[in-house]
Amino acid sequence: MNDSRPLSPQILLHIAQLLNVSLSSLVATITLLDEGGTVPFIARYRKEATGALDEVKIRDVEEKLEYYRDLLSRRESILASIAEQEKLTDELRQKIESTLDKGELEDLYLPYRPKRRTKATIARDRGLEPLAEYIWSQQIAAQTLLEFAATFVDESRQVASIGDALEGARHIVAERIADTAEVRKALRQMLHDEGVIASRKVADAVDVQEKFKMYYDYREAVKTIPSHRMLAIRRGEAESVLYFMIEVDPLRATGIMRRHILGPEGDWTAQLDLAIEDSWSRLLSSSIQSELRLELKKRSDLDAIQVFRDNLNNLLLAPPAGPIGVLGIDPGLRTGCKIAVVDETGKFLAHDVIYPHTGQTAKARQTLAHLVRQHQVRAIAIGNGTASRETDAFVREFLAEEHLTGIFKVMVSESGASIYSASDVARQEFPDLDLTVRGAISIARRLQDPLSELVKVDPKSIGVGQYQHDVDQRQLQQSLAATIESCVNKVGVDLNTSSWTLLRYVAGITERMALNIVQFRDENGRFTSREQLKKVAGVGTKTFEQAAGFLRIRGGSQPLDATAVHPESYALVEQIGAELGAPIQQIIANPELLDCVDRSKFAAGAFTFNDILEELRKPGRDPREKFVAPAFHEGVRELADVQPGMVLEGVVTNVTKFGAFVDIGVHQDGLVHISELSNRYIKDPNEAVKAGQIVKVKVLTADLLTKRIALSMKAMMAPMGRPAAEATSKQQPKARAGIPRAASKPAPLQTMDDKLAMLSVRWKVR
Repeated sequence: MNDSRPLSPQILLHIAQLLNVSLSSLVATITLLDEGGTVPFIARYRKEATGALDEVKIRDVEEKLEYYRDLLSRRESILASIAEQEKLTDELRQKIESTLDKGELEDLYLPYRPKRRTKATIARDRGLEPLAEYIWSQQIAAQTLLEFAATFVDESRQVASIGDALEGARHIVAERIADTAEVRKALRQMLHDEGVIASRKVADAVDVQEKFKMYYDYREAVKTIPSHRMLAIRRGEAESVLYFMIEVDPLRATGIMRRHILGPEGDWTAQLDLAIEDSWSRLLSSSIQSELRLELKKRSDLDAIQVFRDNLNNLLLAPPAGPIGVLGIDPGLRTGCKIAVVDETGKFLAHDVIYPHTGQTAKARQTLAHLVRQHQVRAIAIGNGTASRETDAFVREFLAEEHLTGIFKVMVSESGASIYSASDVARQEFPDLDLTVRGAISIARRLQDPLSELVKVDPKSIGVGQYQHDVDQRQLQQSLAATIESCVNKVGVDLNTSSWTLLRYVAGITERMALNIVQFRDENGRFTSREQLKKVAGVGTKTFEQAAGFLRIRGGSQPLDATAVHPESYALVEQIGAELGAPIQQIIANPELLDCVDRSKFAAGAFTFNDILEELRKPGRDPREKFVAPAFHEGVRELADVQPGMVLEGVVTNVTKFGAFVDIGVHQDGLVHISELSNRYIKDPNEAVKAGQIVKVKVLTADLLTKRIALSMKAMMAPMGRPAAEATSKQQPKARAGIPRAASKPAPLQTMDDKLAMLSVRWKVR
């Protein structure tokens, strides 16, 4: 990290309590981060130091570390600014140095921040500061307020009367009240706890699709409004269809202000009352509302980004079909279906175009048969865009007529494929191929290994987010990059076959280093050991330490290079082998030998030792689930075919805070609202489903006009929350071409919730 200034014990203890981690684990994690450690490396290979904190906790530590170091930097600037004004008292310094909240810090600085010309500054220029101080101090003096105010009447200073003097003094007092940190904090809390979001339709605004109809006259409490509704209202405001306010009882606000400001009664009390009213209506109401609107935006952004992260994580870790030859089809009607064939390593072999939907069916079958047999294709991946169901039917009939029982077909999401086709990465990979062919190649490779292919696409183009274009784009980008990094390192990367686009996400490796690795591989042939990585330009000792454990070399000179065992632990594995009297290859082939290891004879930490034994038992295992192809209903190809009461199988494409979208094979995703996900209460749809999961759903409604399909998983659940499909698992379709069919998992679900949320979003239409 760039800023490595130490944090005080007070701040460290505060972070430890916030994150519920031990102080020793926190300090060790911060030290490792400051030394250039990456989150995946620390989580996997420094468990003894951190107390086995996982990636989520370590990233939380990283986030808090940045926050409090920013706070320290801002604190120094504020103290210097106030000191320069010669207004820094010991009491103020103590308040500034003790606060651990950026908002409170800015509140304390507010009275000393340079201001534009206001009514208060004009009053000060007219010499009314002493009169304002008289009112503010609320102390009995030798003169009454009116007597004292009379001394400020001076027409040359535009103070023509006692009334003018008192009005000017009240402006100064009103600003002081608005700058009081305790008052602002109390009002901010009151607006959060008692405020109501009230949205209205802008007069004469045009809402063609009535996307925001639900919010034309809508009210919901600030503290309970979920992120998707807040973001929907904000989008409506951005599109000039809606406007919204935060409503609160002004008497509650001024009452809180009086409790903080008013002291003993005197002739100043009436003036203070007027100043309080003025401060709320003219200064504080709009200011605190703006702050709260920003806070709601940040809160909604965080929730929406987390939704995107969860969906992206599940999509990237979707089960791969593995190293098999695949024929990818980018469907089309008039323009034909673009075909590309890749071998088991993803290498491009051939391409063609067929026109099965324009009367050239026989020729299309002939072309397909030739490519399948010539290149030993084992799977056909069909993009789920236009003409996908027609193409799926054609391929199904083709496989049956040709008796190709050893080949299976799968519908593959093509979201972002067109973005990839036109990208610099695609042009670099296939400079001589047309965009449409590149898209077909991407579709084929997505079936083989979704992770390796999807990392080439801007994650915002994959379409698994919730209002992702409305949130803080920098924060979104950083968060999604961290998610990709986490997924890539969790799975591991083959050093000899991976593209630079995948290698760049390996812990410690930059984009330049990834390109250098590929160049070294092209010039010198495949890597035979991890140690060779040190010969690559730009890869130093630190980079090697961070990256080596996540890189795999299969069939190399060192069998441990194919595992997640870090090179720094090779000596320990050799000691284990010596203790067992067996070479490493024999131990890997016979993992039961590890049951005889006497752990007391080894000095390694328990976490590291256990991880090594686990890895030796299942060397280089893929953490992703086994691949299962979904089976769409053959008689349902268009939205018009979807009828209420149908039970269909589909794939979860997107999980939001209000439910999950499911592809049932009709070019239009259906929505399983959160209230239809389960027959038990769930707060978050992620408790029940995840992106990429195969689910059975029942159709509740299908509206051709609005192109909306309402689905239910709850209707498929047995009374005790067990999926009905599981109770009759023997009746499930057989596995295709040696790829077993997984039993449906019990999906935790929920009772009726706010179904109006179904109307608050634009349903995904391909």
